[in-house]
Amino acid sequence: MERTERLLDLVALLLDSKEPVSWNELRETFKDDYGVGSTEACERKFERDKAELLELGIPLTFVKGDDERPDGYLVERDAYYLPEVSLTPEELAVLYAAGSAALASGAFPGSQDLAHALRKIGFFSGGPPPAPKVRLELGGVADTRDLPARLDALWSAISSRKSVTLDYWSPRTKEHSHRVVDGYGLALRRGLWTLVGYCHLRQGIRTFHVHRMRKVTVNTAKPRSPDYEVPASFSLDEYVATWPWQHRFHEPLRVDVLLTGELSPLAGTLFPSTPADDPRGSRVTVQATDLDGLVKYVLSLGPAAKVLGPARAVERHHELARAVLAAHPTVKEAP
Repeated sequence: MERTERLLDLVALLLDSKEPVSWNELRETFKDDYGVGSTEACERKFERDKAELLELGIPLTFVKGDDERPDGYLVERDAYYLPEVSLTPEELAVLYAAGSAALASGAFPGSQDLAHALRKIGFFSGGPPPAPKVRLELGGVADTRDLPARLDALWSAISSRKSVTLDYWSPRTKEHSHRVVDGYGLALRRGLWTLVGYCHLRQGIRTFHVHRMRKVTVNTAKPRSPDYEVPASFSLDEYVATWPWQHRFHEPLRVDVLLTGELSPLAGTLFPSTPADDPRGSRVTVQATDLDGLVKYVLSLGPAAKVLGPARAVERHHELARAVLAAHPTVKEAP
């Protein structure tokens, strides 16, 4: 019997048993593995299997028998099973719809795990839950049949902290580069997946668009030993911009923005910062590493949004506003 199959059968036997399973029972059940050869060799083989199960997080223990039960091995169910999570039918429906949409996109890392989770939701709810009346669009993902396989490979590598080798195409140089990367995380933004990790070629943290990868190879040496550790201070948000002003082009600049009228109560939604009260409306302060990105966003909100400071940001706001007016000469400038 293959070792993986033996370990799975061993766990299944222990979970199904209501009493501790004795060594003699194990030898009888796994005759070809623990019942052939010397007792010492069989015991060493079982000890290696036990160690691997413990390493995988399966709480296999030996219990001393008493008048009610014999000596033997068991899996502590309280430590093995997760506590039951109670979800309402509506919550299950939302989870199922979101997971199904991500799976249908064909470009979601850990797709097998996701499909397994969806089957569990369907099983425990007595069938696929009714889909909520929402529309989910995941457009923008690069059209490539290799993308799902790359995402699964990256997902596996990041989970086990194994380095990956990339053949990466650069739109700037129009050439491929060969990179070894320690993956720290994956981010999906506007339909495009990005890998963030330490690039051995550049000797620093870099971002890589998954659709530009032509080949992904996971390091298979020492599969149970991680190749690296993710720094405790690492944050995906610092490298994959969520807002247009978060692209890391310049040094951070604190910018105050005022929202008035209908936009005032929406300040907490329009900006990630906590709004402050202002006699004129709501004021937010953001850290901008792309000033133009912030100013263009403010302009898109209309005349009820304006930049208050600092002076450099106010001047850039005026410059871009004048450029917009110049491009639309039929629009009259407000006094």
